[in-house]
Amino acid sequence: MPDVISVRVQTDSDSFQEVAVKIERRTYNKPFLGGFRNISTGVEFHNAGSQTKPKKRPDKGIQVFCKETQTVVEKNNQQQTRNTTSTQMTKIGLYVSNMTDKLITPGKYFTAEEYHKRRLEAVIVIQKYFRRWHAINLVQSLMEQKRLRLAREAQEELQKKREKEEKLRREYKKKLNPKTKEDFELLYHDLELWMQEETERINRTLTGAERKAALCALLEEETELIACIGMHKLNANVENQQKAILQLLEFYKLFLKCAQPRRWKAFDGKITEMDTQNTLRGKELLEIYRSISTKDIPKDERISVLLTLKCTVKEHECKLTQEIVALIDREVDLMSREVKECNLEGLRKRICTLFLQYIKIPEFNPEVAGLLKVPQDPLKLYKNVYFCHSCENYLPSTEFPIPANSRTIGRCRSCYQLDNEARKRETYFKYRLILENLRKSELDYQDDTKIVFLVQLPDMQYLIENIWNSQSALSACTDLYELVMLRWDKQHEWSPWNTILLTKEEADAHLKLCNLQKAYEAPFIYKIEQKHIRAKNYFAQFPVMSSFLHRCNNQANANSYK
Repeated sequence: MPDVISVRVQTDSDSFQEVAVKIERRTYNKPFLGGFRNISTGVEFHNAGSQTKPKKRPDKGIQVFCKETQTVVEKNNQQQTRNTTSTQMTKIGLYVSNMTDKLITPGKYFTAEEYHKRRLEAVIVIQKYFRRWHAINLVQSLMEQKRLRLAREAQEELQKKREKEEKLRREYKKKLNPKTKEDFELLYHDLELWMQEETERINRTLTGAERKAALCALLEEETELIACIGMHKLNANVENQQKAILQLLEFYKLFLKCAQPRRWKAFDGKITEMDTQNTLRGKELLEIYRSISTKDIPKDERISVLLTLKCTVKEHECKLTQEIVALIDREVDLMSREVKECNLEGLRKRICTLFLQYIKIPEFNPEVAGLLKVPQDPLKLYKNVYFCHSCENYLPSTEFPIPANSRTIGRCRSCYQLDNEARKRETYFKYRLILENLRKSELDYQDDTKIVFLVQLPDMQYLIENIWNSQSALSACTDLYELVMLRWDKQHEWSPWNTILLTKEEADAHLKLCNLQKAYEAPFIYKIEQKHIRAKNYFAQFPVMSSFLHRCNNQANANSYK
């Protein structure tokens, strides 16, 4: 057979292809590795995969297998115990003592099921003791936590009691020695409460002439108490005047510094003084002030001092200097008419006060600019001045309390206070504390809140008394010192329709809530919403509040459409 033969292979239905097949001659007899043999003819057919030469794998340069991993290494090692032991029995010629022998008898045989049952029972016993030990530790831990909690609550309760006693002690001291307007408000409020109680008692227990006599006696007693309060008020005014005088003295010391020359220490230890143009101006003004403050001087010298003062202040033309000049002309005119000195004291004090105001202005006294903490502008005193129709005085705008529902400038603070002392005798001290705490808490949010600064004390009083019934929404606590007002929904700015009245502890817990719908029950939320609707209806009457209310409604509608 040739080494290469040509084989015709049909590639398509009509086409054929000649393929050259190379024949490899075998150099050895192939063993039978698989196939089958025809029994009738005896021809053997070998499997091609087992009879052909396998394809050689490419060499990767890595040893994949070796002889050591394909063979097993066996090793034989003989072992022998170090001590040879044996058992010796008693026999003829040998006696072995049996004093230390032990008699072992076989125990009761038990099956594997019984063995596992005993193990399970032992495990249950161990579990019982462990659970008892764990329960004892847990109970002791809970008892310790309870003890600590009770001790903490007792400490907090004691602290609250001390604070309340201290608060009552301070109020008692304020009522005994009233100094400020708030102290007198408390006195008049207590007087009104006492009057109501006594009137109710008299009307309930007495009738006819006895009732009228008791009411007259009560009225006289009320008059005496009002007179006593008036005496305390006069004493407080005297103390306030003394404080004002002390402030003037402090300013006088400041004024003395303006007139002192500049001083510095040289290298040889000597003190060098130098008068500047500003210090000379301060000395001049100081001499004038000392001259006009001096009492019991002759008339000619007084007129000379006034003329010097007039020439000094006329160097600068303004309303303050014009007023000083007018007062100087008035005093000179009165002195020419032989008016008594005692009748001129008020006019002279007024001239000294205005001249002190003149000295405080850096434009007229440049040296004082570096000593004043806040430079004062006298022109600001004449701006925003309004007329009070009750006392018929012209006062600055800061003296007029303007409620949120006000459309015009009403009475001044003094007239409101006088009317309150004479009629209602209400105290706004507690409401003022709640409003101040609310404004401080709103400033911490830093979200440009505005409504809280438009609400005044009467508005806060109406909100607390009529809307929230002067009690906490959760615990119904009626102590206004313990109550605070805060946001109902802390994501929106405070407003009368987004607020809630709670105690301090309840407020801290409320601010930690993230979802009000899950934290509170539906009836409670409904009650709060009804209070908000009442507040909306009341504050919607105010022109200032209406714009904020419309904006709030627009935001609510926008959120409902989302």
